[in-house]
Amino acid sequence: MSSDDRVVGRQDDLPLDAVLASDLAMSISDAQRPDDPLVWVNGAFSRLTGYPLDEVLGRNCRFLQGADTDPIAVARVRVALDEDRAVATVLRNYRRDGTPFWNQMVISPVVDGSGRITHHIGIQADVTDRVDGDRVRDLEIELVDEVTARLGLLAHISDELAVHLDYDAAVDALGDLAIPSLASWGFVAITDDRGRFSRVHLVAGDPRNRDVVEALAGEDLSWLVRAPKVVEALHSSPGFVAAPYAIDTMGLPDRTTPAQLELLRRLGLGQAMIVPLRARDRVLGVLTLVAADGFSAEVVVTAAHLGRRAGLALDNVRLFLAERTAALTLQHSLLPEIPHLPDLDVASAYVPSGRHAEVGGDWFDVLPLPDGTIGLAVGDVVGHDLRAAAAMGQLRSLLRSYAWEGSAPGEVLARADELVRGLDIADVATCTYLRWRSVDGGAEVSYARAGHPPPLLRLAGGEVRLLDAGLSTPIGLGGPGGAQASVDVPSGSTLVLYTDGLVERRDRGLREGIAALVAELAALPDDADSTTVKDRLVNAFVGTHPEDDVCLLVVRSEPPTS
Repeated sequence: MSSDDRVVGRQDDLPLDAVLASDLAMSISDAQRPDDPLVWVNGAFSRLTGYPLDEVLGRNCRFLQGADTDPIAVARVRVALDEDRAVATVLRNYRRDGTPFWNQMVISPVVDGSGRITHHIGIQADVTDRVDGDRVRDLEIELVDEVTARLGLLAHISDELAVHLDYDAAVDALGDLAIPSLASWGFVAITDDRGRFSRVHLVAGDPRNRDVVEALAGEDLSWLVRAPKVVEALHSSPGFVAAPYAIDTMGLPDRTTPAQLELLRRLGLGQAMIVPLRARDRVLGVLTLVAADGFSAEVVVTAAHLGRRAGLALDNVRLFLAERTAALTLQHSLLPEIPHLPDLDVASAYVPSGRHAEVGGDWFDVLPLPDGTIGLAVGDVVGHDLRAAAAMGQLRSLLRSYAWEGSAPGEVLARADELVRGLDIADVATCTYLRWRSVDGGAEVSYARAGHPPPLLRLAGGEVRLLDAGLSTPIGLGGPGGAQASVDVPSGSTLVLYTDGLVERRDRGLREGIAALVAELAALPDDADSTTVKDRLVNAFVGTHPEDDVCLLVVRSEPPTS
């Protein structure tokens, strides 16, 4: 790096020593100081304008303006900066010796972790040979279109990363979306909590080079992720600005195998840019872009913004998955293990909502009772938070206690409602509780429902009955309690208990969902065991991102014959 490419005259604590020299004229001004003075320019800026560094630092860049500078265009730039927007324009500027030139400028705000704009990055290019008097407005329109397209790309990438519930898939999506739009080829390299690279995803900008990228991905890439520029970006401070640099093609043979070098040459070697993916408290990895023909000013600015946005988006995915894993661990710890029951074939499923990282209030229970009967319950406490989970655990314990005493189903729910209201355990909960007594030829089942969807009973042959009697108000509302009903369950029948998340969606009401569940259950073969039934229903009714938690309990009146 030459002496005139170094960061000099820095008047604040902006950590810019990592900024590399570039053929693009670059400048940084301090948005927190009056008049937005320049605090850094690179050598290319001095070469473009003719101004030495000691005549630049501390001044607003309007010193480049002159007699023929369009005041309306200058005003548009000022308004955009005041409104914290990126701006692109073409201005008639003047060098130190007084010669005019057409200056294509892209100025973009730099945001810190708290969302405050601290600096402005400017990139300038002499486009005099592209512009005559009649072309200025057309070129400005093109620049605005380019900036709009780049902002659209940033928004699209942010939105795409936000929907991923798999971290590796989010990393791959970043590379697949960003690299073809910004470079000839490149890669995303992500580190783990110990700073070791855990995933590297290579992408070709041209789909015709996909086989070349796949071949390179099969090689040892340790030399690539340990490159000095990559290490520099990983350890960069928040003020680091990624700048393009010419790839050292002469030194590549010393760092690569002949096969690797051939693949790199086929992909194209020109300029590279290493963009740190900065999260809240650390750099998660790097986005490496390679452009065989070099980078435009717009791409440099877009890449700088993308590093921050993508880093935060990936960090959000990482934090969400960590919270979700912890929540599911807690949730499953509150759900019972199904005991071995010689006369019954039982299977269960719990599927968490795809929209929440919190625990939910859905639960099921299978309880062998002292008199030889079996208690079966499915319930749903309103809410998706720790309060709902705590209420679910308390309510499940209450039901177990009253069921263990031998109380009838209607009495179990009525007593639970009374205590829930007295102790303010939960806001509202729905529940179905059944008492199963095996007899010759099947079972006698009594049941009660506190505002819960009806269980379904599938008989041999395919007939499905709704157990829609024994209904009282949900637990916690204090309505009339004690209602219950009974039903005979012939051998070979299948009983299905569920929460409303299985059947109810935004585009389908509860009644329509139950009707679809009846049809699906009727279509199953008579010899389907409980696990088969459970899997078929989950596959048919639960998508990849369920809107609500789902609990499902399937009971057959006798084990399937072998």
